Amino acid sequence: MTYSIIARHPVTGEFGVACQSHFFGVGSAVNWAEAGAGAIVTQSFVNRDYGALGIERFRAGESAPAVLADLLAEDPHPELRQVAMVDHNGRFAVHTGARCVPVRGSRQGGSFSVQGNMLAGEDVLDAMAAAAETGLEAGQRLATVLVQALRAAERAGGDARGSQAAGIMVVGPHRTASPRQEVLVDLRVEDSTDPVGELERLVERHSLFEDIVSVLFAEGLMLGPFREPGPGATDAALDRLARAAAELGEENPEAALWRAVLLLRAGRNGEATDALARLYATRPDLRAFLARLREAGFLDAAAARGTAEQEVGLSAPDIDQSPRELP
Repeated sequence: MTYSIIARHPVTGEFGVACQSHFFGVGSAVNWAEAGAGAIVTQSFVNRDYGALGIERFRAGESAPAVLADLLAEDPHPELRQVAMVDHNGRFAVHTGARCVPVRGSRQGGSFSVQGNMLAGEDVLDAMAAAAETGLEAGQRLATVLVQALRAAERAGGDARGSQAAGIMVVGPHRTASPRQEVLVDLRVEDSTDPVGELERLVERHSLFEDIVSVLFAEGLMLGPFREPGPGATDAALDRLARAAAELGEENPEAALWRAVLLLRAGRNGEATDALARLYATRPDLRAFLARLREAGFLDAAAARGTAEQEVGLSAPDIDQSPRELP
């Protein structure tokens, strides 16, 4: 019914899971992970308790082999389940029930496990394992490794019934007071003729928006009164936004917009004027949005003075003369 990969990155310590199935919305049922605790996939005739209860017990410090053995003992139908787990110490445990539909099985490496049932053939598992091994040895980011393993499975035949849905989840290596803040990637394709291809596109797009978010949430650069966090921080942020803008193109001006805002906040009004002119050429409606950003405190007096005022559509008397902290 499903094939999946579960991994712990040998360098970063991040945990990740990814899956594909010819079944609607598979990701929300199969993929479970929590920062610093571990990760779980539960598939075949899915019992979500393996995910929810397994993560709960990982938090308490229990090992994957012990947790899986206990949950299988409590399950009235373990013969129908396929489950893989990795705990906070990188210990793996895998179960494939005797009544999971063939072709079924799993392959393990030092930092990953791949598993599946209802597969087109054994080659699917071999291809996934080889892709995971290659990616991890090359030091690729975990999300890339997971997607490439799914892509390798599809090339080898994948699910015998076809393709419909896919999902991926990557979390951080350490426990914190707020584990949800450590969810690094959480994406799903619920219903598609090419779910792995679409998931790959979303993972690439996610990476671009990570660069945007890194600037949007930067104290001083974008939050509160402008101040440069360190030497060269503004230029580095502008470069990240410029690369993201080039990738996104004119149809998505998000990165270009925030790059112009950062130029304004930094008082680089000549560059800001040029950036805004290009932005307004295709999105004149964003003039009003820039004015709203000023009202919200993103553009303080020092950043908004000069030639860029006219491009923003603000006049000097309208500009608040004292920088404001954002709520």
